[in-house]
Amino acid sequence: MEAHHLCIVAVLIAAALLLREADAYDVKKFAVFMPHINPFREELYLCTPVKIVQDKSFYIVGFEPNATMNRVHHMILFGCSEPGTHEPYWDCGEMAGPTHSSNLRTGNPCRQGSHVLYAWARNAEALSLPEDVGFQIGANTEIAYLVLQLHYAHKFPEDVIDSSGVNLIYTETPQPKLAGVLLLASGGTIPAHRVTYMESDCTIEEDKIIYPFAYRTHTHTLGKVVSGYRVRQDENGEQWSLIGKRDPLTPQMFYPTNTTTPILKGDIMVARCTMESDRDTDTRVGPTNKDEMCNFYIMYYVDEGKPLNKRFCWREGPPYTSWASNHNFLNVPEDASSL
Repeated sequence: MEAHHLCIVAVLIAAALLLREADAYDVKKFAVFMPHINPFREELYLCTPVKIVQDKSFYIVGFEPNATMNRVHHMILFGCSEPGTHEPYWDCGEMAGPTHSSNLRTGNPCRQGSHVLYAWARNAEALSLPEDVGFQIGANTEIAYLVLQLHYAHKFPEDVIDSSGVNLIYTETPQPKLAGVLLLASGGTIPAHRVTYMESDCTIEEDKIIYPFAYRTHTHTLGKVVSGYRVRQDENGEQWSLIGKRDPLTPQMFYPTNTTTPILKGDIMVARCTMESDRDTDTRVGPTNKDEMCNFYIMYYVDEGKPLNKRFCWREGPPYTSWASNHNFLNVPEDASSL
């Protein structure tokens, strides 16, 4: 009985501390959902916008997905200076065009100023940012709109509608550390019945210190392992530091990084997707479930100034580019393609 009472007291104390923290930051919730749409064809990408009040700054400190993988293949939340269109929703697939029998407008998620803020797939769970960290949007930023993109791999029956999306946990209290996302991605082709490495890289050229705290992997069905590293050249030679490595067919949420060691100007960020094809034809990178993707997201914060201006690193991929063709690396980890 005494242990039971102690347990209740501990739970009440924990709840009180959480409430006190929420009150201190005045945390609120805002829903960004699809406006009751019917996915009317296979491999449909739809976007919907939210205009942000421009005389205030808001700080997103968490994301609560409201979606399931049996309905939604994946979703991405963008911050935009200008959305692709000002329609309630539009066709924002990479292959959107006049051949699709639809009255929907077509366009990219963002017409200007694209920032990836959040991505979700495979029933990933909610994400809370570290203490004192937030994505700044609205006043004094480039982000005047939020745009939610959902990829529906399958056509829905005509009488079935969907309003999947994400709840934003936010505050108007300024956060001392501002969050950003750096995406490393590769194009290319995966030959039939082969194991192929799709590799991307970019050098940090801005004089800023960034602190990685979460990473996310994304492929379609052929991905076996996705790994990301920070490579630094110093007096001891070439130093590789693992950011994160994962089977991309597990829930595609943001996971804590293997290291929070800061990333500095001159560091090289690299990612590899190990793809294994049992198909009889080659597979190319593209938007549908029959195509492939190779993405490695790094979520980070800065404790001074603004996040990086660079937000996206892309390479053509196999057979055109690789780590070997772009850099003379000497110490590539032997386990970069194994779990």
